[in-house]
Amino acid sequence: MKEESIDILVIGAGPSGCVSAAYLKNNNLNVKVVEKARFPRYVIGESLLPKCMEHFEEVGLLECLKEKKFEKKLGARFMKNNIICNFDFSIKHTKGWDWTWQVPRDDFDNTLATEVQKKGVSIDFEHEVIDVSFDGSNSKTIVKDKNGNLKTISAKFIIDSSGYGRVLPRLLELDIPSTLPNHSSIFAQVKDIKRPEGNEGTLITFDIINTHVWLWVIPFSNGNTSIGFVGPTEFINSFEGSPSEVLSEMLKISNYYYERFKDVDFLFEPKIIQNFSKAVKQLYGNGYALTGNSAEFLDPVFSSGVTFATASGLLAAKLACKQLNNESVDWETEYVQYIKEGVDVFSSYINEWYTGNLQKLFFHRPENLDIKKQICAVLAGYVWDKTNPFVTKHKRIISIIAHTISLEEESKKKS
Repeated sequence: MKEESIDILVIGAGPSGCVSAAYLKNNNLNVKVVEKARFPRYVIGESLLPKCMEHFEEVGLLECLKEKKFEKKLGARFMKNNIICNFDFSIKHTKGWDWTWQVPRDDFDNTLATEVQKKGVSIDFEHEVIDVSFDGSNSKTIVKDKNGNLKTISAKFIIDSSGYGRVLPRLLELDIPSTLPNHSSIFAQVKDIKRPEGNEGTLITFDIINTHVWLWVIPFSNGNTSIGFVGPTEFINSFEGSPSEVLSEMLKISNYYYERFKDVDFLFEPKIIQNFSKAVKQLYGNGYALTGNSAEFLDPVFSSGVTFATASGLLAAKLACKQLNNESVDWETEYVQYIKEGVDVFSSYINEWYTGNLQKLFFHRPENLDIKKQICAVLAGYVWDKTNPFVTKHKRIISIIAHTISLEEESKKKS
């Protein structure tokens, strides 16, 4: 069996893995990436948040993405019962990036991986991790290539950015049930031949069917559009037929988008992810750290996946670099506490979305512009800004304001 020795092994060549690898290479560490798939490949998570632009810029991956001219995402639209709530990322509480992208992930991820390779990082595509063992913080990882050949990789640290592959959570039995509701999704891409001109044709939209079911519409600059439904697992599974038949039937419940998409062919057979929310016992151990979806996946309603992936990937790389340089690292405080703070904020928003409280804030009229700016900062990914009361008081502020709105509505009905 072939053997290879490196400083740090990164599992997964998605945004989290590429940001990690780029940072480590920039800091002169011997890093290797192993990736089970062959790129380009399709994956979900096509809507980014402005916060992640900072991460790409810091590690030198921003310019290669700008050259691709992906569709700019300047905000997001939420629609329910003929009421529209528009968020403009340039009008938010927290200073920072005012825009990001809507991206076909096959092209986006391949662009990142190609740039990382140009930096000198070795990426072994079509290599699957089949076993990992630790001796203190040192590890031996056995990988298998597409022809069945095995290789052992010795590393001083592992960053698991394997996403839905969840390599270390699976091998080390770290998975635990998520506290979020059991939701599933069905999605595909279409050639958007009926796309309207102007902003209507490019704006990302969340079409809220009811409190628990919604449709995403994410237009790309290549003329294709991603569409997908999210809802309780029992609702998604209540439709019969092939995935194409199911998604076609579900489109009928969208009064706004049915005419646009009813006769459009899917570019691939729609995919279904059952019970997508994931959680783990721990985010790190002796010799490893979990990043992105390999750690936790929340819910796609606020497009937080890639931002948490790049934030955790960059932070894990920084701390691993410090550790290999014999600097003291408190993983619990410097990594877990920081990542958990952001995850907890978004978790509150997701939970309150499905209670209906956050939807009440979104669609209440007249709008409170100060509150909207503070919520917009969260939706832009700035969930660590302690000057924002919608960050620091996330556990109770939404329900309190929603309750106040309900009391006002009741009062108006009686008067």
